[in-house]
Amino acid sequence: MRCPRCKEDNSRVVDSRSVAERSVIRRRRECLKCFMRFTTYERIEETPLRVIKKSGERVRFERGRVLQGMLRAAEKRPVSMEQLEAVTDRIEGQIQGDYDREVPSSVIGSLIMDELRELDQVAYVRFASVYREFTDVDQFRDELETLESEGE
Repeated sequence: MRCPRCKEDNSRVVDSRSVAERSVIRRRRECLKCFMRFTTYERIEETPLRVIKKSGERVRFERGRVLQGMLRAAEKRPVSMEQLEAVTDRIEGQIQGDYDREVPSSVIGSLIMDELRELDQVAYVRFASVYREFTDVDQFRDELETLESEGE
C-alpha cells in the first residue's frame, strides 16, 4: 500500500479489525520509510448483478426497487419497515447466492410474491395485481380463491 505522504510502496500492518458486519476490514498501517501511520479499508469487490427485464433490457439490480415495490403493496397494512427490510435482505441474499451476473426479473417477482404471501395476504394480492398485470376483477377473484383454498 502506497504511503500518502512519501509515496513509498512498503508499509507494515499495525492493526487489523473487521467493521460493518465483517464485510470490511480496517487496517492501520505504518510506512517503512517515513513512519507515518495511516488507515486503509479493504472490502470484497462485488460484480454488479444485472436484471433481465421482460423486454430483454438489462439493468443494474437495485435493492431499493425491491423494497419500494413491497412498500407500495404494504401501504396502510400492519407490516413494519423492519419486516420489509428483512424480506429484502432474504431476497437479495437468495439472488446473490443463486445467480452470478444476471437474474430474470420474473425470478425477483416470484421471490417477492412468495415472501409477501407469508407476510401479509393483502399486500400479496396488491403486489400480484401489478406484477401479473391484472386487467379485470375476475383475475383478482381467482387469486383470492387460490389464497383461500391454500389456507384451508
